[in-house]
Amino acid sequence: MLVVSREPAVLRLLWTLEESNAWRLESAASGWDAMERVQSGAEPDLLLLDIPRGDSDSLHLLRWLRRLRPNLPVIALAHAQDAASAQEAARLGAEETLMRPFGQPQLESAIRRHLRPASTASGSSSASHEADIIGENVEQLGPDCCFVSASPIMQKLRAQAALLAQTDVPVLILGETGAGKYSVASLIHKLSVRSGFKLMVVNCAEMPEALLAAELFGDERDASGRLGRSCGKSAAGEKITIFLDEIAEMPAPLQSRLLQVLQHNEFRGTHSSDSVTGEVRILAASSSNLERALAERRLREDLYYRLSAFTVHVPPLRQRKEEIAILLQYFMHKLAKRFGLPPRAFSPTVLEACQRHSWPGNLKELETFVKRYLVAGGQELPVSEGLDFADRGGAAAAARRAAALPELRTAPQQAAEPESLKSLIQGIKSEAEQNAIGAALKRTGWNRKAAARLLRVSYRTLLYKIEQYEMRAPEPFLSPLPAGEFSVLGGGESDGK
Repeated sequence: MLVVSREPAVLRLLWTLEESNAWRLESAASGWDAMERVQSGAEPDLLLLDIPRGDSDSLHLLRWLRRLRPNLPVIALAHAQDAASAQEAARLGAEETLMRPFGQPQLESAIRRHLRPASTASGSSSASHEADIIGENVEQLGPDCCFVSASPIMQKLRAQAALLAQTDVPVLILGETGAGKYSVASLIHKLSVRSGFKLMVVNCAEMPEALLAAELFGDERDASGRLGRSCGKSAAGEKITIFLDEIAEMPAPLQSRLLQVLQHNEFRGTHSSDSVTGEVRILAASSSNLERALAERRLREDLYYRLSAFTVHVPPLRQRKEEIAILLQYFMHKLAKRFGLPPRAFSPTVLEACQRHSWPGNLKELETFVKRYLVAGGQELPVSEGLDFADRGGAAAAARRAAALPELRTAPQQAAEPESLKSLIQGIKSEAEQNAIGAALKRTGWNRKAAARLLRVSYRTLLYKIEQYEMRAPEPFLSPLPAGEFSVLGGGESDGK
């Protein structure tokens, strides 16, 4: 544990706990001292931040840690008279805040809740390594959600989100499908004072009207026939935030009721005149052409004007290509961890192809590509010809991986892939095939018959591939090819060696 404190009473209490629990405790006098230690390679499993009364500088450490070590648990220690600092610490990512005065049992219990067990020490190192790979421009917002601000346009968007997080106004988030509208909503929520409550997600395009009405407003009654307080997400009586995706697809009657919520902050069940008041913030999103939706009366004008007072535009991936390499690494490590597979590296050729690709499906298309690249490897290679790239993540390795993940093995049959993505896969396939043939030829001293046996392909097939990729032996292996070796690919079977 790393504790940032100058209070002798706090340090004595922690030293007592260190001895009785066989914990290892290190102390830092200030937040800047702690930042230097973490930056120089220290990898604590838990950080305790003692916030002196009226000292807001200590909170800079939390802002910095959220970028460099987003998975590091933090417990804040604050004074009861300094509720503002405690609230700010929670907003900046502290898992728990203990208010003075607290005793040894209370502190020990909090530490045990958040301290990683010793068996996961290697996991801590892995998480740190992953954070180093991804870089400081990635903010982890949840298990499957992050915000990348490596490009100027996304840095500007993050600053805009930080300003909107300080108020409770509705926000309309616009962007293409898969561009990251949910990530922006999650960022606004995490930076707000409501971050202690859950972000509720409702997709208006995926639910029938009755189910959507029950989800948002609730129609349940108690034994007396009165509307229950927990009748819907918006009737929870908490400071909740609701993310309404594809708002233009919401049925007209529910749009009217949502407008009433925005105007009066009051919720009514469909079959009741009783109202349940609760504090709610609406973050709405759409990938549709809202001007057309307004013209076709699929979206109420008054609701649109209520939501669009503060509008955020999420740029498509093709406008922020500086982030493609970072996103490829992020998705690779996330998916490798999910499927229990070792992450694969991206060659310069693959990275260049990804930079050229327009990614019409944005982040969703990019994640799908990384999933196939991780799991399938070379499954798109000509397996019928028997090429075995077991040592290079090729067909045999792909078959083993696909057998372990049947739901991904059948994915290509479930949905047709865009032609542009097929061409990208084809380029990767050709590179892997050429590399494997080159390795086999080098291993056999450019003995083509031996290389064909090693690759488990016919001699004719190998000769065709060598000619297709215009492969030539380096000086030490040069030898004349027999006449007619490439004519009709059926001449003598003798080799040049």
